[in-house]
Amino acid sequence: MESLRMIENWPVETAAAAVVRADGTRAGSYGPAGHRFPLASVTKPLAAYAALIAVEEGAIELDEPAGPAGSTVRHLLAHTSGLAFDEHRTMAGPGTRRLYSNAGFEVLGDHIAKATDIPFAEYLRQAVLEPLGMASTDLPGSPAKDGVSTVDDLARFAAELQAPRLLSAQTLAEATTVAYPGVTGVLPGYGHQRPNDWGLGFEIRDAKSPHWTGASSSPRTYGHFGQAGTFLWVDPDAGAACVALADRPFGPWAVEAWPPLTDAVLAELRAQGTS
Repeated sequence: MESLRMIENWPVETAAAAVVRADGTRAGSYGPAGHRFPLASVTKPLAAYAALIAVEEGAIELDEPAGPAGSTVRHLLAHTSGLAFDEHRTMAGPGTRRLYSNAGFEVLGDHIAKATDIPFAEYLRQAVLEPLGMASTDLPGSPAKDGVSTVDDLARFAAELQAPRLLSAQTLAEATTVAYPGVTGVLPGYGHQRPNDWGLGFEIRDAKSPHWTGASSSPRTYGHFGQAGTFLWVDPDAGAACVALADRPFGPWAVEAWPPLTDAVLAELRAQGTS
């Protein structure tokens, strides 16, 4: 795809990107698709997918207690447990505020490890990475932010998100529908959002402004970005997903570069008649 060549102009040393259609085929890729990048918070959708598989397997339940008093697995996935960003300190009652929380995902990983008697990184490998052929992906640390992967591997995950084989379509639909509607909070890097809509492990575009996706992204777009200069979005209305990984931390360059890339990708897909 010609639109992906825009990453040549990003102020980064190394970047790669791919676009995956709803049928799992790759519309295009650019850059070293096998290069391993730190994912930062793009780790969270992978961890959430493993959690949802654990739910379907009966190892845990979405509404069982986990985290602070009154909090559940669902609250942890939706960033509404009340836990602080990076410390195990309660700052709000469950379900009342969208407090984006790495600590919450770490509590979730520990909860799943105890329920399954399998270290979370190994559970992720068995439940998600191995079945999808994501051999270049691993989790050497926190389920919130320490994943390492490639564009090739995340393209496989993007295909799974559009035509799930490891989860039921119903479970994935629930995960990509707003949980706790109307809750406000800060979208990291983009300020306070009213509402700040999330599903279960996936941020939902809706009408957020400003945002890291494009002006032409549909409100149903969902995904995640990471402070390592990484993002993954799925736009169901466009029938496509996009993965972009870079080796420069998120900052003003990404705020400026990412939305035009997304809009160019969506425009090219429309021109090809594939969205």
